[in-house]
Amino acid sequence: MITKKKMKIQIHSAFFFFISTTLLTLTIAGNPFPPTSNDTDFIRTSCRTTLYPQTCYTSLSGYSNAVQQDPGRLARVAIGVTLSKATHMARYVSNITRKADYAGIPRVAAAVHDCFSVFGDAVDEIRGSLRQMRRLTGTGESLRFQLSNVQTWMSAALTNVDTCTDGFEDVPDGGVKADVCGRAVKVKEVTSNALALVNGFANTIQAP
Repeated sequence: MITKKKMKIQIHSAFFFFISTTLLTLTIAGNPFPPTSNDTDFIRTSCRTTLYPQTCYTSLSGYSNAVQQDPGRLARVAIGVTLSKATHMARYVSNITRKADYAGIPRVAAAVHDCFSVFGDAVDEIRGSLRQMRRLTGTGESLRFQLSNVQTWMSAALTNVDTCTDGFEDVPDGGVKADVCGRAVKVKEVTSNALALVNGFANTIQAP
């Protein structure tokens, strides 16, 4: 199973690079004018609805020119940022499964391999969410239904990230545990924030 996950991440590397490049392009070329204070204030205000508002604002304020006070765009960009970070994390865990010194502790090796597996799943779920956000059509209940898929996938991704850190509960502190869990927490924060912004967008949709 690990081998298949590694292959999936390698296959999709170019895709993730494309996503990151697209987000940057939107920021630069989406509007020929620099972002206004209203654009950044919109992101700051929106981020206050998340569990990690400072992380939210820091990771998304650079995209204010592309977002332009649109909650749908903000949610989409947040998912794109999350996908990039989750993919980097999956690659990192993939590398340490081959290189890390587990000091002869089988539980550490098992936790790392489990973390790699669930992060592979999380990447798939976040990717599916971004794909769905790019294909949103219609209004009212139809749009809400499409967003419910995104909410389900992002919730599952958040659970998978939590599962990674849960697997280290019986592992001694320090070393690999501190490194992996520290990185996973950062991915958890952006994933949680993205889900909150999707929920916020869904709440703005009016029934016909």
